[in-house]
Amino acid sequence: MTANRLDSSTPPGGGPGLPPLPESWLPREHPLHRPRHGVRQTSSRVAALVFFCVPLLLLVVGVRAPEFENRRLADFPSITDGFGLFTGLDQWATDHLPLRDKAVQAEDGISRGVFGEPPQFKTDQQKKNDVGPVVAPTTTEAGVPAPPAPSEYQQVIEGSDNWLYLGFDVQGACEPKLPLDVVFQRVARLRQVVEASGRKFVFVVAPNKSTMVPEHLPPGYFGKDCATKARDEFWKGVVAETGAVDLRPNLELAAKKIKGPVYSKFDTHWTFDGGLVYARAIAEQAKPGVSVTWRSTQGKVVQVPGDLSSLIGQRKSVVLQSYRLAPDGVDVRSREVEGSFAEPRRVTQSSGKGVVDAKVGVLGDSFTFYVHQYVVAGFADITLQNSDFVPADPHRTGAMLADQDVVVFEAAERSLVGGVNPLLDEGTIATIAEELAKKPR
Repeated sequence: MTANRLDSSTPPGGGPGLPPLPESWLPREHPLHRPRHGVRQTSSRVAALVFFCVPLLLLVVGVRAPEFENRRLADFPSITDGFGLFTGLDQWATDHLPLRDKAVQAEDGISRGVFGEPPQFKTDQQKKNDVGPVVAPTTTEAGVPAPPAPSEYQQVIEGSDNWLYLGFDVQGACEPKLPLDVVFQRVARLRQVVEASGRKFVFVVAPNKSTMVPEHLPPGYFGKDCATKARDEFWKGVVAETGAVDLRPNLELAAKKIKGPVYSKFDTHWTFDGGLVYARAIAEQAKPGVSVTWRSTQGKVVQVPGDLSSLIGQRKSVVLQSYRLAPDGVDVRSREVEGSFAEPRRVTQSSGKGVVDAKVGVLGDSFTFYVHQYVVAGFADITLQNSDFVPADPHRTGAMLADQDVVVFEAAERSLVGGVNPLLDEGTIATIAEELAKKPR
């Protein structure tokens, strides 16, 4: 019996004739003894189970992550993306994490309540700058100045009187994907291919909120100088170089009429008043003088979540005055059109006084679809598509445009200044040109 007794010299594998023993079975006084489940091990396992299992359980019961960052959630990467299948998993998993919007709200509340300052939400570019040392600015091959370092761009810029501005208005201007002269050339090329097919081309720029309501911007913020310079250069050349419709004067008139801004305090888009200006502008381009009989009257007051406040974890709604639009001055034709417009969506109605009777195709962004009820009111045959979805199947979009008399391209100022609008892609323009050439007018 004494020969089998473990003492401090007995190895954890047991002595002669003894079976191997786990370290947790050794006497507590043995130098190699280790508890089977220490307090730290137990707490770590519980934390791991919560971290991995709770999101899975939430997905099973139907909890889904909302689109609260003014963009679509990342799609699951395709196996055809090659190595991108693996690099894209991180963004997809982050976007689709249940309750992520609640986590952002909690971070905002803690930062403001405990530390008395807004949280520092980083943009994608800032996350990239966290990897490796920061190098001195240089000039890229395309002639675009390299981004300043270190990056301090904010996802949302907080101004006076609680006004919020989208940070990409600044970052996109300071770190453009394409230089302005290339942007102008590609829009001009798109105009050329449309008009060469015998169709009319209408190009409309939706001004940034920071352009139309700059008075609430903070006196100083990172990127202010380069963003101001890029904005001035853009508006100086966009009309002359591309023939764009400049909505700024009429947006200013609308603001004076309602004695207030036509952009929302907690949202980056224009209000319904701005939407009416846009709808009237493209109708006049398609058929000059058609909107003379248009009459709008106040409709219901609606509340929508502010996309900018959501980005910083705040639940703030935007109160908007909607309108009823009667193109002939009598019969109201404004109406909601459901759908994401990922695919072309055709809306038809009878023609009449104040209604454009030509077939019109509109490629727009969130500024168009935020107020589509007025866009469709003054057109007898209009087809709408979100330009974000065009690159997925440009042949389909080109075929749709080939059935139209008028092609409208609406783009937010920031998407052009930043060189990121999907219709600036040379391959997409070439495909649209190919489809239009099949059915010349």
